[in-house]
Amino acid sequence: MRLIFGLVLVIGVGLAGFAVYMAREFIGGQQAQLAAERAARAEMVQTVDVFVLNKPVRYGERITEEDLRAVKWPENAIPEGTFSLISEVFPEGEPNFRTVVRAMEKDEALMQVKVSKPGAEAGVSSRLSQGMRAFAIRVDVSSGVSGFLRPGDRVDVYWSAQNATKLILASVKLIAVDQTADGDRAAPTIARTVTVEVTPRQVAALAQAQASGRLSLALVGAQDETTTDAVEVDQGDLIGETEAPEEQSCSIRTRRGAETIEVPVPCPE
Repeated sequence: MRLIFGLVLVIGVGLAGFAVYMAREFIGGQQAQLAAERAARAEMVQTVDVFVLNKPVRYGERITEEDLRAVKWPENAIPEGTFSLISEVFPEGEPNFRTVVRAMEKDEALMQVKVSKPGAEAGVSSRLSQGMRAFAIRVDVSSGVSGFLRPGDRVDVYWSAQNATKLILASVKLIAVDQTADGDRAAPTIARTVTVEVTPRQVAALAQAQASGRLSLALVGAQDETTTDAVEVDQGDLIGETEAPEEQSCSIRTRRGAETIEVPVPCPE
């Protein structure tokens, strides 16, 4: 009887120890799984909805709600000027289309700088920044950089009159060449006018300069961020002329009553 009791006790203790071991293993596994889930959640990238194009679009085309779809986009990598709500693209009460002012490809994020305002066409007014004005400058093959200007380029504006040339505006943005504002046009065109984006005060300066002389443009490099200092060159700078020294004159003044007589005499060396 005692043998049986002892055997049962040993078996009971063994089973209890095994149960404790299994419980410890189970709890340890659960804790490891929870830690892994927390780590995965911490590494998970937060996303937001961003509207992209369903098809390629080119300058002047209209886009509607059917041309867009929302996709998940990493929150820390969203391009500036995108749309996350369809009501931002087509506000209530506004026309339900926008016009493309810069070409976009399929699956590219829709951006404010690449479309007009709701209901607007792809004209010059849609490309003007707040408070800026459009001014047309007459050009030809020489003053217009041989037709290599495109909307979106930046130019320096030089004024020439009489025997001098002066830089009057630096790094001005072109918004149209002749009657087109399509910045994706690649073929050179000999333009007769270019339209620049300037402030109202700069409009007055350009109008006065164009009326009193000749304007020429110099193309600024796409990656050039340097600041241009004041530049002015006259004919003397080109041919190396220097001002002749003033001829020295000497004289003797003699007073005779109320009258003063000045007599020229050779200057001493």
